Amino acid sequence: MAAHQTVPEVLLSGKSPAPIAPRHGVITISGYGMRVYVERGHLTIEDGIGADRRKARLPRVGHGLRRLVVVGSDGFVSLSALRWLSDQDASFSLLERDGSVIAITGPVRPSDARLRRAQSLAQHSGLALKIAIELIHRKLQGQEKLVRHKLNNLGTADSIASLAAAVKTARSIELVRQLEARAANAYWSAWRDLPVQFPRSDLDRVPSHWRRFGTRKSLLTGSPRLATNPPNGMLNFLYSLLESESSLALAALGLDPGLGVLHFDSPSRNSFACDLMEAARPQVDAYVFDWITQHTLCRQWFFERSDGNCRLMNSFVERLSGTTLTWASAVAPVAEWISRTLWSIVARARHRAIPPTRLTQNSRRKAKRSPALAPKTAPAPPRLCVRCGKPVNFGRTNCASCGKEVSRENLIRAAKLGRVVTHSARAQALRGATQRKQAAALKAWKSSEQPNWLTEQAFRDKVQPRLAAISIPKISAAIGISQPYATDIRAGKRVPHERHWLRLATLVDGIPTTNR
Repeated sequence: MAAHQTVPEVLLSGKSPAPIAPRHGVITISGYGMRVYVERGHLTIEDGIGADRRKARLPRVGHGLRRLVVVGSDGFVSLSALRWLSDQDASFSLLERDGSVIAITGPVRPSDARLRRAQSLAQHSGLALKIAIELIHRKLQGQEKLVRHKLNNLGTADSIASLAAAVKTARSIELVRQLEARAANAYWSAWRDLPVQFPRSDLDRVPSHWRRFGTRKSLLTGSPRLATNPPNGMLNFLYSLLESESSLALAALGLDPGLGVLHFDSPSRNSFACDLMEAARPQVDAYVFDWITQHTLCRQWFFERSDGNCRLMNSFVERLSGTTLTWASAVAPVAEWISRTLWSIVARARHRAIPPTRLTQNSRRKAKRSPALAPKTAPAPPRLCVRCGKPVNFGRTNCASCGKEVSRENLIRAAKLGRVVTHSARAQALRGATQRKQAAALKAWKSSEQPNWLTEQAFRDKVQPRLAAISIPKISAAIGISQPYATDIRAGKRVPHERHWLRLATLVDGIPTTNR
């Protein structure tokens, strides 16, 4: 099969590719000459670029595979491999390198023709409007929450909340579409100036329009397709994963992923899957928001084509694909709600009041009095040094080498600030007051009142060594000096003025304070 010409892949940093293994239940392969086939009962997977190839053999037991995601179309998948995946309840997704969904297949489930008939008649029964209202209302609620609590844009959040309330009372699907479009304009406008963080060492190679979110519409197409910066490219790819999981969820429940209620019918997409994914889009948005605001993106994760289209590199695609099961758990309860809603108009037998909950297993858990299955948490983004982009441990923002440089810069900055503060009018006034206070105390002090035995040598030998048992704040308060000066006195680095010797001697046990 001829090599695809949309994205020229390159190797990064000359490093050997990571071995093929399930990460969070997902294997993602890409490159040229990909092969997925069965060999002696093992699922054999190969991918890579040029001489840098990867290969894995998975047994039928203990493999941990739930999803196989193939990015690109340069290779083959055998029929026996698809059967192997079906037998193991694993799903297969084929995505184009621009993130669009080409093909999806999953375990075959028995379906009820009455449910599909109810789906086809949803426009006439009124259920299509009910489903569309619920899906868009959930979407707008999620968007309002994100804008209010993460972007802190209360005005836009209130606007989206009012549109969500209007959706609940909509009388037609066309009005639902219009309200959703108005909310989308306000929602993505709030994202426009969101900064995108890159390591300092990458900034010279990062285009200026990559450093903020910008508009959701691509400058190339006027739509979200063909993103021109990393955050929009990430959203497009994650939405493709979400669409795949929506299609699998609907098919598992016996529904037709292509027969939509909100999106118009199209031969190039599964319209009902696009309807379902609307409810979970804010969760994907929140994941991308947290990534670009709390973590760092690397320039080597992205590739810019000659027309300005921003594509994701293989290593980054594999990392994002690890979130697949998170989106599966996000759409599962919504898909089952749709199934129950359609089933409500079916003339059903007594022994089967509701359709099975194959995705969440809620009916079985309820019968066993088990708690509902908690939604899966998306894998955390990698933590990178904000200066050079190297991986760092939890709680660190710089690697060891960059940390030294940062500490040096912080000390220089603190020293400059200290010099500015110490030369301010307030600092000079405080120093003047202290000097006048010390001069008055020195003038009032009489050396004749000092005990004859308390000489400088006696202070050094008898008093100062015993000050180690006295706290620094106590020494500072006793003679009215700063704590750093008191620290030096206690350590024996400095000897105070002789008028302080008697006061310090009174702090030390076993020292006579009168004349002998």
